[in-house]
Amino acid sequence: MSDTEKIKGPASYFPSIEKKYGQPIAHWLTLVSGLDGMKHMEMVAWLKGEHGMGHGHANAIVAHVLAQKAKG
Repeated sequence: MSDTEKIKGPASYFPSIEKKYGQPIAHWLTLVSGLDGMKHMEMVAWLKGEHGMGHGHANAIVAHVLAQKAKG
């Protein structure tokens, strides 16, 4: 991807998530990947409650993880 191409979708939030919460995005993706048996909004609520994450950031991480799982 060239520098002029704009990142779209949930990944567009990743730089600001790393900056705001002080952890690499891989940290958050790993945490959410381990939340088996939870629905999308339950995972979002978990990130918000346990880690103080804002709704948009939490939703972006969960959406990305679920999309990757769906790809197989």
